[in-house]
Amino acid sequence: RVDFLQLMIDSQKSEKVEHHDKGLTDHEILSQSMIFIFAGYETTSSTLSFFFYNIATNPETMKKLQQEIDQTIPNEAPVQYDAVMNMEYLDAALNESMRLFPSVARLERVCKETIEINGLTIPQGTSIMIPVFPLHRDPEYWPDPSTFNPERFTKGNKENVDPYVYMPFGSGPRNCIGMRFALLAMKLAIVEILQRFDVINPDPNQVKLLYIHNILCTVRENLL
Repeated sequence: RVDFLQLMIDSQKSEKVEHHDKGLTDHEILSQSMIFIFAGYETTSSTLSFFFYNIATNPETMKKLQQEIDQTIPNEAPVQYDAVMNMEYLDAALNESMRLFPSVARLERVCKETIEINGLTIPQGTSIMIPVFPLHRDPEYWPDPSTFNPERFTKGNKENVDPYVYMPFGSGPRNCIGMRFALLAMKLAIVEILQRFDVINPDPNQVKLLYIHNILCTVRENLL
């Protein structure tokens, strides 16, 4: 089987071989495996959980999504890449869900050299935190920030979004390397589900959103 885990195992360093620069140590394999779990599974599954919660509590959004899906891919035909990536309302709804519930609540970077910005000196080695969750809900930039409103990201509106107050995948040259793959995987999952099913919140008084607000923003328990 050829996958990332097998490739890492195949490149494992032999403990009997000294001065061998190529390959990965056991510690490196374990560290990379944890990254695959958190970056490749946990963030995507949490984002989808929040997305389906949002459309279950906003059925008009779900109906608009289903209409777009049925028009783009009629008769439950196999889902094609180009079709999915051209669905504007799907893109808007997913972006709005990630605004409300970004999978990573904050970003951290380390200053590589001492620098002065607007009179503030930041020493080399200083950890810099970007508060993604608060930025995504700042009323200065987002009117009625707690409301799920995909129209913020529809054509004609998304051009007004400041890229430095919306960064579910980070920003700049060191943003999430898996961003495009993650968006594709989530959109495919959403289309496949909404082609066949309605997502319903039977009792709004019983389904409460409880989430763990740490570095990763995840749900505490099953939502639906």
